[in-house]
Amino acid sequence: MKYGRRTFLGLVATLPLAGCASLATSLNDHPGFHRFLLLPETLDLAILGAGQPLAREYRPQDISPDFRANGFDPPSDPEYRRWSRNGWRGYRLVVDGLVRLPRSYDLAMLRHAFIRRTQITRHDCVEGWSVIGEWSGVRLADVLNDCGVRPEARYVVFHCMDTDGGGTYYYESLSLKQAAHPQALLAYDLNGKPVPIKNGAPLRLKVPTQLGYKSAKYVKRIEVVAALGGPLGRGGYWEDQGYEWYAGI
Repeated sequence: MKYGRRTFLGLVATLPLAGCASLATSLNDHPGFHRFLLLPETLDLAILGAGQPLAREYRPQDISPDFRANGFDPPSDPEYRRWSRNGWRGYRLVVDGLVRLPRSYDLAMLRHAFIRRTQITRHDCVEGWSVIGEWSGVRLADVLNDCGVRPEARYVVFHCMDTDGGGTYYYESLSLKQAAHPQALLAYDLNGKPVPIKNGAPLRLKVPTQLGYKSAKYVKRIEVVAALGGPLGRGGYWEDQGYEWYAGI
């Protein structure tokens, strides 16, 4: 069970406030408070995400009639095709690396075990076009908190299922602070329906505060790491080709 600042304040509010000494005694005897103290990484992500500039959110009437596809073609391997024909049964998102509890989630878990978040934001492509869509999913920070990010973690790497046609898989990365942004979503719905294959089904990253190439599609694995470089190159497929790692709008 996870505890955030609001939960902490709720714990305090339920305790008798006869004075500082009685408050301290009540807190000391409260098992939930002890669980709260043992999970500092949950607070760390909440603090990292606080106060960051938000991307503009739009009205439903502003949604584009067609959300243009960007990036590589959909994955063509047999496993992906089988998942797509069977309602994505068999697909799982793996979260590992520098986390206390490595996990894997199917789509049902992502839809029902976490709070659903929805935003209408603009996708800005580095090629110069933009499109507005309504994205729904789970906050990236909520998934990371569920796994418990370790203190030495600094970056979050997204390993994807699409390739450049030459066998190189797409990947992207964010700093832990960027990953904690309240609008950074792992999106499973677009405009009220499951994300279409052309737009990154069954699960894609949506980071409306940065250019579109940061919003990796077809995400299969999230790896939490201490540093980029080495096998992780410059932190992303396009960054390895000379693009900027931070692509803020």
